[in-house]
Amino acid sequence: MKEVTLKDIAQILGISVTTVSKALKGYKDVSPETRKSVLMLAENLNYKPNAVALNLKNQETRTIGVIVPEIVHNFFSSCLHGIIAEAEKNGYLVIILQSGESDLLEQKQLEMLVDKRVDGILIAIADATDEYSHIQRIIKKEIPIVLFDKVTEQLPCSKVTIDDKKAAYNAVKVLIDSGCKKIAHLRGPLGASNAVDRHEGYVSALEAHGIAYDPSLVYMCDGYSINDGKQHAEDAYKENPDIDGVFCITDMVAAGAIAYFNEEKISIPDQISVMGFSNSPISSIIRPSLSTVDQPGRQMGKEAVSLLIEEIVKLKKKEPVEHYHVQLPTNIVVRDSVKSNPRP
Repeated sequence: MKEVTLKDIAQILGISVTTVSKALKGYKDVSPETRKSVLMLAENLNYKPNAVALNLKNQETRTIGVIVPEIVHNFFSSCLHGIIAEAEKNGYLVIILQSGESDLLEQKQLEMLVDKRVDGILIAIADATDEYSHIQRIIKKEIPIVLFDKVTEQLPCSKVTIDDKKAAYNAVKVLIDSGCKKIAHLRGPLGASNAVDRHEGYVSALEAHGIAYDPSLVYMCDGYSINDGKQHAEDAYKENPDIDGVFCITDMVAAGAIAYFNEEKISIPDQISVMGFSNSPISSIIRPSLSTVDQPGRQMGKEAVSLLIEEIVKLKKKEPVEHYHVQLPTNIVVRDSVKSNPRP
């Protein structure tokens, strides 16, 4: 059925579209008789105002664009749950896009969101992104942007993260306190900010506890898959059969490492302790259960939306905008993959 418009009502009553619009809005320069006729006909025809047109008139679409590297990744899925819940609570719809860690696709998606006239954008930067002019151009257009999880300090905008360096430090400290003395690190790509910070946390924890950093114990994962974990755990163990701990960039990588050690009958945690990062559902399902960093994805999504909406409102009111860097706390969940005996 065709949607009823102001023009339809105006034609039926033989009055102008402007008069119909004024009558529906209660303007006093429309006679009571005309207003009554308009309201009655609008109700009979089940007329509903065009929300898109009204929002565009108010220079807003009530939509938020979100770009994440991977939608099915448990952490980003958790972030999206928080984003959607907080956005809907504030009357916004969410457009979700997946960059696949591609800088080129990320650029295209940002341009598309601008063309869609979204009110603001949330983005976790792709690993392949090493320059930020495409994001800077959007900021200069005064389209609010908030970065989350994967961020850069080179952009003047709000950010929501955890302290990856501190979280990694605490994770490696648990391994050291459990008795580990030779700890391998299955790290993420060089271009990923959180991978860099987690590596720095790993190095800092070793040095703070009197263990010399050995770069030959660091293995770079091209992705964050179980296969990456299996392959690099095998490399680490064959090249360094005396390692007694492994710190992994994500839980999926850690799950791959555990799978390899289980297949080779290498006892976890008696021979090797394994630490993951994220506290995804797989961490409590695999055997032995995985010790990991609990990363608050849902809360990160909510905080990012709150900052974005605050900026949207301030820009609309032409008020000064402040940028914030919110760092959410993490904690270590110790399970069966790490020895319980204290550091001697």
